[in-house]
Amino acid sequence: MSKPLEGVRVLDLSHVIAGPLTSFYLAQLGAEVIKVEPPLGGEVLRSMKDGVNGDTPTGFSTLNAGKQSLALDIRTQEGADVLRTLAASADVFIENFRPGVVARYGLDYAHIKKIKEDIVYCSISGFGQHGAWAQRGAYDHVVQALTGMMMMSGEGDDGPPIKVGFPVIDVAVGMLGALSIVSALHRRSREGVGQYIDASMIQASIMLMYPNACASLSDGTPTRRVGNRGYTGSPAADTYRCADGWLAVAANTPAQFRKLTVALNIEDLCTDARALDLAAFNLPNGFVVPNDRDYVVSRLQRAFAEHNATHLEEKLTRAGVPAARVRKLEEFLQEVDETDCVRLPDYRFCQGEREVRTRGIGFSVDQDGGPTDAGAPSLGQDTRTLLMNAGLDETRIAELERAGVVRTQTRLAESLLP
Repeated sequence: MSKPLEGVRVLDLSHVIAGPLTSFYLAQLGAEVIKVEPPLGGEVLRSMKDGVNGDTPTGFSTLNAGKQSLALDIRTQEGADVLRTLAASADVFIENFRPGVVARYGLDYAHIKKIKEDIVYCSISGFGQHGAWAQRGAYDHVVQALTGMMMMSGEGDDGPPIKVGFPVIDVAVGMLGALSIVSALHRRSREGVGQYIDASMIQASIMLMYPNACASLSDGTPTRRVGNRGYTGSPAADTYRCADGWLAVAANTPAQFRKLTVALNIEDLCTDARALDLAAFNLPNGFVVPNDRDYVVSRLQRAFAEHNATHLEEKLTRAGVPAARVRKLEEFLQEVDETDCVRLPDYRFCQGEREVRTRGIGFSVDQDGGPTDAGAPSLGQDTRTLLMNAGLDETRIAELERAGVVRTQTRLAESLLP
C-alpha cells in the first residue's frame, strides 16, 4: 500500500526540534527527505548521547527516522552550489536559520525559486521573517515567557511563572509546518504554483492559546491563571487530592455534577443555595455556576480526600463523569502496553543494533502503507549516493571531501579508526 507523499522530495536544512519534526512528518508520510547537516559533527542533537554510542542517540533518531543524511557545508561556495543543483529536483525546501542567514549563501527563497519555479519553501524561525524582533534568538521557554504562556500556568496573580514541562511550542511549530507544506503541495498539484511559508514559534504559541488570544483581541478579556482547573470554570472541573494521589475531574454540567456528588456522598450540594446558582443549575443546558466557590471547593476537597483515586476514577467513568488519576508519562505508557485501555500505533525504528519505539505521529489512517521502519541515518550516510545521482563523479566528490565541503560515511568511518 502506498504512502500519501511518495514521490515528494524534500531538502531539509533544519536542526534541533521544530524543523526536523516538520520533515519527520513528511518522511513518515512517504516523502524522500534529505537532511543537510554540517560535515563536522552534524546537527547538534547528534551530540546528546543519552548513554547511546554512535551519532544517532534516541533524541535525534526519533525526529530524523526515515531520512537520508547529506553532510555538506553550505557556507562554502562549492557546498552552496551542490545544494542548488539538488534543489532543481526538489519539491520542498525547509530551513530554520535566523532570517537572512541562508540568503548569504544564495539559498533563500528568491534564489531557489529561480532554480525550481514551483518550489514549496518553508522558513521556520522564532519571531518570523519580519519585524524588529526577527533577529532575536528564540528557545521554547523564552517564547513561552514572552507570549504569556508561562503566566497562564500556575496559581494566583502573585505566583511564579510556570512553563509547560516539555518543548510544546517547538512541537507545535513542527506540526503546523508539516500542515502548511502539505496544503501547499496540494495547491501545487491543482494549480501548478509553489509557495513561501513563514512559520514561527510566535505564531505557534498564539495558536496554542487560540481561544484565549481571540477573547483578548475581540473582547478585551484578560487571561486568568486557573492552575489545574478546567476551562469552563465549574468548581467540579478541577484536580483534587485523594487519599492516595490526585484526580482530575470534569463535572462541567449540572447532570455531571449531580453524578459526582452521588459518588462523593455530598448530594446536598445540588440543592444548596449558598453553594450554587440554583436557577442556572436547574436549566436543561449550561455549566455549573457557584455562588460561593470557596465553600463548594472546600466541600469537594474534603470529600475527595476520603476516596481512593484509582477506584474513584473507575466509578466516575462508569457514571459518565470524565475523570483521570494523575499519572506520570512513563506510567501511562506502561498502562497502554499492559492493558487494552487505549489503542495507539506502535512504530518501531531499526537503529543499528537497537530499536527506537514511538507511538506514531499523532493520528491513524487506514490506508497509509504502514509505518516507515528505517531509523535515522548516520552523519553522511547518503552523501556519496546523493552526489553521484546529482551528476558528480568520484573524482569531484573526493575533491570536495578533501576540501571539507562534504563528508561521506566512508571518510567518517576512517576518521573514527584508532
